[in-house]
Amino acid sequence: MTALFIAAFAALALAGAPIFALMGALALRLFHEAGIDSSAVIIELARLASLPSLIAIPLFTFAGYVLAESGAPKRLVALAEALFGWIPGGVAVAGLCATALFTAFTGASGVTIIALGGLIFPLLRRQGYPENFSLGLISTTGSLGLLFPPSLPIILYALVGKISVDKLFAAAAVPGLLLLGALCVYAVVVARREGVRPVAFSWSGVRRAAREQLWEIPLPFLVIGGIYGGLFTASEAAAVMAFYVVAVESLVYKDVAWSRLPEVARRSMMLVGSILIVLGCALGLTGYMIDAEIPGLLFAFLHDRVSSPWVFLAMLNVFLLVVNMVEIFSAIVIVVPIIAPVAVQYGIDPVHLGALFLLNLEIGYMTPPLGLNLFLASRRFDKPLPILYRAVGPFWALLVATLLIVTYCPSLSLWLPGLLRLK
Repeated sequence: MTALFIAAFAALALAGAPIFALMGALALRLFHEAGIDSSAVIIELARLASLPSLIAIPLFTFAGYVLAESGAPKRLVALAEALFGWIPGGVAVAGLCATALFTAFTGASGVTIIALGGLIFPLLRRQGYPENFSLGLISTTGSLGLLFPPSLPIILYALVGKISVDKLFAAAAVPGLLLLGALCVYAVVVARREGVRPVAFSWSGVRRAAREQLWEIPLPFLVIGGIYGGLFTASEAAAVMAFYVVAVESLVYKDVAWSRLPEVARRSMMLVGSILIVLGCALGLTGYMIDAEIPGLLFAFLHDRVSSPWVFLAMLNVFLLVVNMVEIFSAIVIVVPIIAPVAVQYGIDPVHLGALFLLNLEIGYMTPPLGLNLFLASRRFDKPLPILYRAVGPFWALLVATLLIVTYCPSLSLWLPGLLRLK
């Protein structure tokens, strides 16, 4: 029966069966073999449904989809260009900042590449940036905002890893700013090397762009400032953001008609539903792994061969880069419960581990050959994958160098949570 189950499981996986069905079936089978009542899976689902931070996922996702459907991407790029276009490399810096902010609020790098790629790529080419640089920037920065609140993967990691959402928001922000700064410096270097001329600064241009985005500018300050200012929790911030975005985009700018909101809600909840069903089934599988003491067995195996936390972190980074190339949400809910207890045994702070995981997640999106952003950019700009591989090469090397700095300098991740005294 075991051999038959393995054969059927492999056949279904190769045939493209949904990952949640495979994980659920595997969990039920393992619980049955261990003689444990399968209601343990249902208990995990009930525990998931009772988590107070869970409501933040659908609310932030819905708000992000409404923003993507509106004229916000175009207004955001125009404002970023007006603010930063006058400095050397300013148009590229503007693109970096715009994509990071947009991804943070939409929670999906693919949406950013589709929505902003068509605006930023021709803008960079008109300024004289090389095609490879422009393609690499768009492909890379599609996932840059995953490290900034209210990023959906941060919330999901906090739920699975059982750590404070607010604390992980703060822990990921500093590495995110470090990455953004490194990429901005690289953009300036390329602009000087290629002789790209900055855009003439104009106060009237800034005022015009700011006036057009007047109602959207307060959004980051309202959500992020409200969380860290102690005005509301992450879940309450999600409700505030959803209400504010719908009111602004539907009533003020009138980009998203009331009649379109049900369709936007339907598409956003399809994503949320897929996340939650994968999360529920994965938690059931995780329950078995904990009962079977798999993290402890894994630590014992590694401890006999790897004694240094530094070597363990290096191995972990390589593993996460490979795992995070394709399906990020499954990677979070399956891998985190296994590696988190092992990392603690090596003396690694759980919050620092969360920041590292999310940073690897971001880099995995654009790691050849299977990085999801590479496929999306290839389809969006109609370019062969080998061209995309070459285009992201310098960006990938820069991000990996930053990853090494964050890995071996835990204070970069832990400084801001400590400063804000988050629990």
